Amino acid sequence: MAGLNEDAQWIVLMGFVVSFSLFFLAMVLNQSTVVGQTTAESVLDFPKNDIHDLRSVIIQSVYQKNVDDPVINNDIVSITLARKGAIVNYSSYHQGSYTYINIHYNNGVTVYNETWASP
Repeated sequence: MAGLNEDAQWIVLMGFVVSFSLFFLAMVLNQSTVVGQTTAESVLDFPKNDIHDLRSVIIQSVYQKNVDDPVINNDIVSITLARKGAIVNYSSYHQGSYTYINIHYNNGVTVYNETWASP
């Protein structure tokens, strides 16, 4: 740069500033696209309807029998594993006038735990 006059040095310096700012802007945009994509994928992977259906079947089975029936428990666990590929465990107990149900759902991506209580 010693052989260049003052105007040429200014042009070269501004060229470097513009190229570095474009590079930085491209990196920021690239990272924001990746973050948006993974966030959207995690929302789509949440099995809300599967959990809702499973929850209603478990609550209904507990109220019909009022005890943990091993046949119904094994049926729910095996059907959920075969159709949805999810591991489900639940247990219920009565304490006073309340019925408590502990539900565990795990499909390898989503883990869901709930303690449901009803009078």
